[in-house]
Amino acid sequence: MSKNLKVLATLGLIVLVAACAREQEEEFVVVDPEPISSEPEFTGKFK
Repeated sequence: MSKNLKVLATLGLIVLVAACAREQEEEFVVVDPEPISSEPEFTGKFK
């Protein structure tokens, strides 16, 4: 392999390792789930 190709391959490997080694902060989103069904409310009337 030519010298230029070896240098490019080495630089590409260094960039790849640097990109993977960088710490990535994960975001967590907490969502309160809605109730599936609500309990019936007393209306005072018979149905």
